[in-house]
Amino acid sequence: MQQLNPSTPIQGTRVTLRPITEEDIPVLYKLIYNGEDPDWKKWDAPYYPLEPHTLESYRSHETARKNRLGTHEPDSRLIIDVNGTTIGTVTYYWEHKSSLWLEVGIGIYDPDYWNGGYGFEALELWIDHLFQTLPLARVGLTTWSKNQRMIRVGEKLGMKLEGRLRKCRLFEGHFYDSIRMGVLREEWMKRME
Repeated sequence: MQQLNPSTPIQGTRVTLRPITEEDIPVLYKLIYNGEDPDWKKWDAPYYPLEPHTLESYRSHETARKNRLGTHEPDSRLIIDVNGTTIGTVTYYWEHKSSLWLEVGIGIYDPDYWNGGYGFEALELWIDHLFQTLPLARVGLTTWSKNQRMIRVGEKLGMKLEGRLRKCRLFEGHFYDSIRMGVLREEWMKRME
């Protein structure tokens, strides 16, 4: 696997993925905690409450996340930057680290950047980066059935529907399915040729 400099941005056509700096913490905090009911949270697992933070506790949370990374592990959360403007983050987390079961996530916190292809490009860069830097057999993505935009992005990225847990997400009095998608390394490499 390729070892990339953790401070080197990942450059796409429209977006850049880059490490979170100390100066980014107040910007991210403001984007994420924008009002009592931020628009992005209505689509990003709204059945889980947004973890309450002050700016200082959010800063500590971010420092703790970075400190948990293994020595040769890539950063687990990068900023999505569009022409110098922070619009969101990409993430990964280990579902089961010893078997290299990794899931990715994305949050575009500014609704002005929804439906513009930014999320698709950011996730494509992110998944490719993870396959290049970690010995993964598969990258997964979990969402819910109401988030059709996320499902379409997954399909466009070559992800397959691997599981549908029916009516297990209760939100605003309605049941939704949990959707599990994934792409295998060989499928990804073929797609990227």
